[in-house]
Amino acid sequence: MCSMLSTGVSGLMAFQQSLDTISHNISNASTPGYSRQTVNLSAAMPQFSGGGYIGSGVNATTVTRAYDDIVAGQVRSSSSAKSQWDAYSSMADQVNNLLGDSSTGLSSNLQSFFNAFQSVANSPASSSERQVLLSQAQTLTNQLKAYGARLTELDAQVNSQLNSEANAVSGLAQSIAQLNAQITAAAGRGGNPPNDMLDQRDKLIDDLSTHINVSTVKQDDGSVNVFVGSGQSLVIAGTAAKLTATTDPYDVTRTTLSLQTGNSSTTDITNALTGGGTVGGLLSVRSQVLDPARSALGQVAVTLTDLVNNQQNAGMDLRGAAGANMFSVGSVDVLNNRANSTNTSPTVTRSNVSALTGSNYLLTKTASGWTMQDAATGANVTLSGAGTVGSPFVAAGISIVVNGSEATGDRYLIKPTTAAVASMNVTLTDPSGVAAAAPIIAAASSTNTGNASITPGVVLNASNAQLRSTVTIQFLSPTTYTTDGGTTTNTYTAGQAIALNGWQVNITGTPATGDTFTVKDNSTGTGDNRNALLMANLLNKNYVSGGTKSVNDLVGTWVADIGVKSNQAQTSLSIQTSLYNDNIAAQQGVSGVNIDEEGANLLRYQQAYTAAAQVIAASNRIFDSLMQAVT
Repeated sequence: MCSMLSTGVSGLMAFQQSLDTISHNISNASTPGYSRQTVNLSAAMPQFSGGGYIGSGVNATTVTRAYDDIVAGQVRSSSSAKSQWDAYSSMADQVNNLLGDSSTGLSSNLQSFFNAFQSVANSPASSSERQVLLSQAQTLTNQLKAYGARLTELDAQVNSQLNSEANAVSGLAQSIAQLNAQITAAAGRGGNPPNDMLDQRDKLIDDLSTHINVSTVKQDDGSVNVFVGSGQSLVIAGTAAKLTATTDPYDVTRTTLSLQTGNSSTTDITNALTGGGTVGGLLSVRSQVLDPARSALGQVAVTLTDLVNNQQNAGMDLRGAAGANMFSVGSVDVLNNRANSTNTSPTVTRSNVSALTGSNYLLTKTASGWTMQDAATGANVTLSGAGTVGSPFVAAGISIVVNGSEATGDRYLIKPTTAAVASMNVTLTDPSGVAAAAPIIAAASSTNTGNASITPGVVLNASNAQLRSTVTIQFLSPTTYTTDGGTTTNTYTAGQAIALNGWQVNITGTPATGDTFTVKDNSTGTGDNRNALLMANLLNKNYVSGGTKSVNDLVGTWVADIGVKSNQAQTSLSIQTSLYNDNIAAQQGVSGVNIDEEGANLLRYQQAYTAAAQVIAASNRIFDSLMQAVT
């Protein structure tokens, strides 16, 4: 009878544990990260009797959780990607909305400004049209500066978020390390898995994956090592490293991320963290959208300034004077690496605006000289020249003069256009200073007998000291001519360009011997509109990328690229969200608590518990009957 009693007791205890576990499951049905638990039952060792082996009851061997490492890894991966594209698309959308609006975007403002030049060309003597032009110039400048300020704000927002993310990652890493220690200790005491602790740790790792890309490696003692980025150790057993927000070695306004282990120095791991999580999204959108946008906006400002100022200088204002600059922009930004052994910096200027690329560059002093690389791609950039005042280094539209005191290993970040917009201003305030007219005029003599004609002339070099000096072109024959009675005889071909003193004219038709054409100062032609017409067409003049693209092309390509990246980010976010939801559903299918199923199990184990209690009661009655029979 003792065997019957112990068998019933074993069932009672096993079913009690099962009921407790089911109750635990039901209570945690809505707990994030909880995995359904099950009591594993096995038959106790049987006892041998003359009739064979007699069962001796049931053992509750362990409590396991419904968990699949592969499914959990898929959830973690899709969660990390979803968070990355969420952060990326949010920021990219803001930039796209800022610049791509059809009515208030950059293209619209540029077009309005150049339309004002056309209005001046239509009424070159009108002060009101000239004032409207200057007002449009100020509006465009304000808009460009507003764009630049907003991009700077977004960059500062990225810095702030990175700082918050670093704190969140460090806090989660510390909690994971603490749970690692607790799990190792708990597993060592009883040999059974501490399921709730394992769930808590997995939930922390899942949360961590939303902030940063992670990978894990399980250890024999039950702990989990956690790695971030391209394999940097964040948690090793019970020890956690700290992710800290640090300052960029070149730019004190920019936040980078470093890993600190114990009391050792920090290691910058920013470039290794672009693969997932909110951190990856923020770093990616900064390098792929914000930095290019700030450089491109600066390139637009610099190119616009160069084009308009050059054409202004090539024209004549309402007072008959040479046109003055209309815009000014900020200079090239040169940033020292804080590890440099010297505080000196090279002098960098824009030498060829049409050759600017919109890229930033790293200039490095080596033992054998100087090297320069594209800061984004690392591609080498060939330097010509000697780096001196008389022979500066020249590359990518900039000139570099080094002072000779830089030490080997010193590095500098050169931003040719980024700082241009913040200091952009309209320098021309007098409407009369708009150089709508051309400073020279060409005309045929009224006594000419041939049928040749001459164009009014265009300015090639406004700085030529003889630009506005009178020059006479006299034909010695229908095919030869001299200038200003000189002894040099030039051959004439109909339609050919004749250039002298910084100007160019074209003569067509057949001149007669003795025919003359005069190029002279146009100081009395203040109502002329030739230069205004040229300025009205500057938006579409091929001047960017070595003369292969216009400002309009530059802006269109740039804004379109941001739009494409924004749309791609939205698509990727949608895909990753759907994938994440599917993976969560798969995980819930494995680990989630089904209330209906648990309710059915509850009834089943209640009945089993009652039956086991009946076995115990029966064994008591049999034992009592036996005792009564022998007394």
